[in-house]
Amino acid sequence: MGSQVSSDEMSVRGGQGSDEVLVSQAVWDYLAAAGQPWLIDFQDKQGLSAGIIRRGERGGCCAVRLRPIEGSRSGGGPGMMEEGPISNETRKAFIDLCRCARKEMSKQDGGPKRKRSLLPCVGVGVLEGDGEGSLLPPQPPQPRRSQRQQQRYKKPAEEEACVVLSNSTSHNESGQRKKDNMEVSCSMMASSHNQSHSEADDYTSCSICMGDMVERTTLERCGHAFCRLCLDQAFKVKRACPVCRQVYGQLIGNQPATGCMMVERDPDLELPGHEGYGCICIIYSFPPGLQAPEHPNPGVRYPGTDRVAYLPDSPEGNRVLGLLRRAFEQRLIFTIGTSMTTGMHNVITWNDIHHKTSIWGGPHCFGYPDPTYLVRVTEELREKGIAAD
Repeated sequence: MGSQVSSDEMSVRGGQGSDEVLVSQAVWDYLAAAGQPWLIDFQDKQGLSAGIIRRGERGGCCAVRLRPIEGSRSGGGPGMMEEGPISNETRKAFIDLCRCARKEMSKQDGGPKRKRSLLPCVGVGVLEGDGEGSLLPPQPPQPRRSQRQQQRYKKPAEEEACVVLSNSTSHNESGQRKKDNMEVSCSMMASSHNQSHSEADDYTSCSICMGDMVERTTLERCGHAFCRLCLDQAFKVKRACPVCRQVYGQLIGNQPATGCMMVERDPDLELPGHEGYGCICIIYSFPPGLQAPEHPNPGVRYPGTDRVAYLPDSPEGNRVLGLLRRAFEQRLIFTIGTSMTTGMHNVITWNDIHHKTSIWGGPHCFGYPDPTYLVRVTEELREKGIAAD
């Protein structure tokens, strides 16, 4: 029997964003070596860089971050990206790339019956396999299909019977009506067969390892089910559903614990696009300190920093301000790493929750006007488990 995973279990640490994909460590190692031409081609076509940022405790899976390359069409230039998270088309294209690499690995290994390695799982099923956004090289070598796949693609016997009926002719009117009724009946039988087969396959197949369910475990909120071992390894990287990204438990980041968040209001300062309202000024301040065990280089010193961001003093702006307070308390606004603007290491950087650090200039200058900013930042906060009550 499948077990339930409660949303009240332990927190997860680390700054995870919507531009991350969970990948089998073995698949990533293959792409970084024998499959490197494929990876380079993907990065060139998408204008992205793909790099590993976290590994599971036992090496089962890892998190790969997709980031726009500076100066490319997909990127937002230096600093923070204002275009929002990586699109579903780009995520699906990267998933297709990893699946193709996994097939090549299986072919070289003699085609194991059960593929236990973790495959990319975030956003699976968003697009069809030949949908827009698939940027793989043309027609990579395909391995032989397994018995499960052959059964899936085999035309149902009932549908074949319908073809025979449609080819038969009758000059008798009553015979024609009888044939039409039989065709409708066969069509319904074939449709029912395909639907029941698809539902049964979804019920018994794990979308992480693509194999049969082993110790089926169903998530409480979204209802998606996985193998117990696959889910345990995925939750070590990020405590969220690998399919729909529903957060389980409270995410706790690795933002330095010594910082503070202050808020000031200027009723006479109006932000472009939000005329009639004043301005909310958010000041984040962090003193210098030493990196903790959850940081990239424990014991190494990092410099202090002060950051300023702006929101309209409107009902929507105050709602976002409340969500940002919660994100700051959960240590999700900042992290320690490499600055995208200066290239300096071991510094405090933004952590995938975009802020407006300028009053003017529009999205390209991280300022206003930007009509969809409040909607985008609300979605970024929701993906980290922070939403309006």
